[in-house]
Amino acid sequence: MPFAEYLPLAVLAAYDAGQAILAVYQRDFVVQEKADHSPLTEADLASQAVIGPALRAGSPFPILSEESRQATYAERADWGPFWLVDPLDGTKEFIKRNGEFTVNIALVANGVPVFGVVYTPVTGVCHAGGPGLGAFRTTGDRAALAAGVTAGWTRLPLPGSGSADTLRVVASRSHLNEETEAFIARIGAGYANVDLVSSGSSLKLCLVAEGSADVYPRLAPTCEWDTAAAHAVVLGAGGTVCRYADGLPVVYNKPDLLNPHFVVARAGFDWSAASR
Repeated sequence: MPFAEYLPLAVLAAYDAGQAILAVYQRDFVVQEKADHSPLTEADLASQAVIGPALRAGSPFPILSEESRQATYAERADWGPFWLVDPLDGTKEFIKRNGEFTVNIALVANGVPVFGVVYTPVTGVCHAGGPGLGAFRTTGDRAALAAGVTAGWTRLPLPGSGSADTLRVVASRSHLNEETEAFIARIGAGYANVDLVSSGSSLKLCLVAEGSADVYPRLAPTCEWDTAAAHAVVLGAGGTVCRYADGLPVVYNKPDLLNPHFVVARAGFDWSAASR
């Protein structure tokens, strides 16, 4: 797989950033407000301070991160492969201290996430994968992660999950709006049961990659750094991340860094016909 040699770099950068986040999580911290009124904590900045130098030292690729100066599209338009980073995805979950926040690092080329790493500091769970690479999950210390992806990692999707008469839908705790509820009603019409699982941050996409959920509709705003890493994991597990409006794949490094509304589906699950 092209660029796979850089995956261990991303895994260890995510782990080290997670430890910096935990150091803040375990004490009192100050919450600031950014220009867009979203929250910012010391942990966001501590994670960025770990990831940026690690990726720059270990690779030749530019970095686009939520918590650093964002290159204009005029600068980004001619980029080849680049890192797309969210140093702390789920800052609101971090502030609530519910553990559902992650470190997201993706390598993107030609609009597609080549591979991604999603590290959950509180649980120590690391998801990694990409198209052509497969998708995996593990829990371990730094030495175990340094041994390389797939060495002792669990391959995704997990076997034996789900049932034919139950639709499992993962949804955001904060963005379960009327449009999302209508979508769930439509695709759930042919099932005896519809189970709704709530989760924070990019863990929602990881649940689909694992096979723990069938579908995740996101009919509310997100940015490219929110999704790219977990998107890669979903692709590695055989799933899809497609635009809600037309079913085409979600792409990255657009002039506008906002994602369109999208739907994430596990391998073999077709949501498009039932959703209209």
